[in-house]
Parts: sequence; structure tokens; C-alpha cells
Amino acid sequence: QVQLVESGGGLVQPGGSLRLSCAASGFTLDDYAIGWFRQAPGKEREGVSCISSRNGTSYYTNSVKGRFTISRDNAKNTVILQMNSLKPEDTAVYSCAAMYYRFFCSGYGWNEYEYHGRGTHVTVSF
Repeated sequence: QVQLVESGGGLVQPGGSLRLSCAASGFTLDDYAIGWFRQAPGKEREGVSCISSRNGTSYYTNSVKGRFTISRDNAKNTVILQMNSLKPEDTAVYSCAAMYYRFFCSGYGWNEYEYHGRGTHVTVSF
């Protein structure tokens, strides 16, 4: 069964860090470009970061550059989103998605990905 499952969300104070994981089952994640998206209450879903298949090229939306890092752990068939210096405006449901064999993942929207996870909640607040 093909599945993407996110984990690692929670409540964190401003300035803190969280490490989100996107674990795949039923397929090899390294063959897929992986995107992280987020949706805050009352707002549209936005792309946060993505990592291309095989070559590992990564992209970030401007608001998270220098604070978030996307990486692969192929041994665990997982993609990690390390989030540092978190701000209240980072509060959202974070979801990952997979798209087969893309060496350049920038610019693709949520619906262009083939597989989608259900998301994990991130709340940044005192």
C-alpha cells in the first residue's frame, strides 16, 4: 500500500525548533521529488520546500530561507524538514507530497504531486 505519513509536529515557542518527518511505504522515496506544503487556518495551502529526486536539489519559499532545511534519509525512506527559529506565522498544518522522478521540483503545486500525506499540526506560540 502506497502511503506517506508525516510526524514531528507539535507546540513550540517562538524561536524554537521542530523536526518533521515524511515517511513513505510502498515505494522508494528517493525516486520521487518531495514537497512540503503548509496550510494555516483561513489561508490557502502554500509550498514551503521541496527536494528533487535523486540529485537532491532543494528549494525554499522566501519566508523560510535560512531557517528550514530539507533533507533525505534514504536508509529510513524518509524526508526530513528541520525547522529552526520558528515564528508564530509558521503555525499551520504541514503536509508532504511525492512526485515521480523530477530533477527540478520548484514551482509544482499540491495537485501536481501524485501522493499526499494527511499532515501534522505545528503551532508556534507562547
